[in-house]
Amino acid sequence: MSNPALDAVLARADEIRALGPANEALGKLDDQAAEILRDTGAIRMLQPKKHGGLELHPREFAETVMRIAACDGATGWVTGVVGVHPWEMAMADPRVQQEVWGEDQDTWIASPYAPMGVLKPVDDGYVFNGRWQFSSGTDHCDWIFLGGFLADADGERLSPPRSVHVILPRADYEIVEDSWNVVGLRGTGSKDVIVRDAFVPAYRVIEYAKVVDGSLAKEAGLANPAYWLPFSAAFPLGITAAVIGICEGALAHHLAYQRDRVQITGRAVRDDPYVLCAVSDASAEIAASRAALLSNICELYDMVAAGREVSFERRAVGRRTQAAAAWRAVRAVDEIVARSGGNAMRLDNPIQRFWRDAHTGLAHAIHVPGAVFHASALTELGVEPPQGPMRSMI
Repeated sequence: MSNPALDAVLARADEIRALGPANEALGKLDDQAAEILRDTGAIRMLQPKKHGGLELHPREFAETVMRIAACDGATGWVTGVVGVHPWEMAMADPRVQQEVWGEDQDTWIASPYAPMGVLKPVDDGYVFNGRWQFSSGTDHCDWIFLGGFLADADGERLSPPRSVHVILPRADYEIVEDSWNVVGLRGTGSKDVIVRDAFVPAYRVIEYAKVVDGSLAKEAGLANPAYWLPFSAAFPLGITAAVIGICEGALAHHLAYQRDRVQITGRAVRDDPYVLCAVSDASAEIAASRAALLSNICELYDMVAAGREVSFERRAVGRRTQAAAAWRAVRAVDEIVARSGGNAMRLDNPIQRFWRDAHTGLAHAIHVPGAVFHASALTELGVEPPQGPMRSMI
């Protein structure tokens, strides 16, 4: 399959790689890094063709994110996170699609999806308030998806809770400067955002349950099977692809650094069988992580393309596969970094930046294995997992 975004990224890989230190120093993507992503079409990979998108296969999306992240972790992370938002926007009301992409098809949409806001109903819509963390790439975005809960006329959350995704323009939210002071993925600029008494028209509010069960895509009449994927498969894909790509970048820098390195003992690394064994093991683990993630998303895509329902059990297995792939790859990076020598920890050596970025990416909520592994194991035993937090990320 032809992947124009990946081809364009490969042509500019050296530029992406060179901007890594600048992104970290700025605490957000350098304007030039963002412009490269716009030029290559990387953020439009899952965007509808009618709005200038590429509508690529999700495997192609993940492969491109990995390649960018192998050059620079922050740029790859922003591609994976911001790049998945056009997937959901494709299901949104045509009116908001026109507002977002009508004048500029390269308009970016930020998030986070965590339901940290409350929507109080008013005539023709809602009044929205809340504060969110971790809005990756937000400085380069003009719209945002934010998670929230519907409330009653008194502003009290409905019971049982009803979770929604809210779409807002830049004028309706505040980006909190100096709210992203972290050890890794500094260049993502994943800052806090605040919404104060913003009016939200009803057509800019999406029922989260409809995204999860796939009914929103059906209601929108979307023909591309990529949009029929479960949210729990599509959203984590870009994030885990970025982490695996970062691990591939760490391995590449490790190999380049070790090629001519002589240890303090006087032995060349190429003559040290213990280090070479660790390198091979790490290479195999990172490759296995990549293969597992791509195989999983392809299998899910084939299922929905054939009109088959993706059961909760299969979604749980998919999330288990995705989370395990990230952990496996980062553990492998730990093994090679531990054998890179003290000079690998110097700030002018990119190995330490990729190492920090990998661990920060692993800390994302979609990589926390406990509840996902628990639910997956129960379903394989034929036991229905209880409603509540155990199922919320599946």
